[in-house]
Amino acid sequence: MPGYDKFINVDNVSMRFGQAEAVRQVSFAVNRGTIFGLVGSDGAGKSTLLRMVATMIKPSSGSIFIDGLDVVNKKKQVKSMIGYMPQRFGLYQDLTVEENIDFFMDIFGIFGAERKKRKARYLAFSNLLPFANRLAGNLSGGMKQKLGLACVLIHEPRLLILDEPTNGVDPVSRQEFWDILTQMRNDGMTILVSTSYLDEGEKCDYLGLMHQSQLLDTATPTEIRSNFPSLEEAMIHRIQKVDKELINDSFKL
Repeated sequence: MPGYDKFINVDNVSMRFGQAEAVRQVSFAVNRGTIFGLVGSDGAGKSTLLRMVATMIKPSSGSIFIDGLDVVNKKKQVKSMIGYMPQRFGLYQDLTVEENIDFFMDIFGIFGAERKKRKARYLAFSNLLPFANRLAGNLSGGMKQKLGLACVLIHEPRLLILDEPTNGVDPVSRQEFWDILTQMRNDGMTILVSTSYLDEGEKCDYLGLMHQSQLLDTATPTEIRSNFPSLEEAMIHRIQKVDKELINDSFKL
């Protein structure tokens, strides 16, 4: 059994779709109350890995534990602890900001005084209170992402899983979004996030570098960046090294 001092334990997990291996023998752990970021090349397996942690798909092999609970055998209990925001979050464009939040509170069975309190809290928390009556379809990209985050947070999960939440969002909105994530981390929430922006990787407590379905490194941004001018150069160097090794190995066969 994995050590439960860690909030997330991923042990030798693989995911196959037919002959294709989307995730290959990945292992890592995430401390409670930290932000763990997944970075890497497109198609590296980040989204598939997040979906497995979020109980959306079952691993082909290996195990994932969240707060000591197996995500496969204890799926219902695990889901109650998780807030999951995929790349394309299902906001209702023809509903207002407030109506979208009301819809998700209906789903989670939040009513009465608690409903009123949480609505006020998360509208204010996401800076959406002035836009409560605006249709979601008329929001900017950054505001849509913040509304999606508010809807995910409405049932107050202990683990937040975000799949490239700021992809295509303007720099100011990205900063505001990460200010919210940092505040939640400081309040004790555990966050697992994938990102294509390496400046966001610098904001994480720990990073996992993925490439070609594998996890190459797990370390702090400072450790991964050591001996290189930037995180980007360090990541490119590591990926190119792996690709070169694979090419050399193929010629030996």
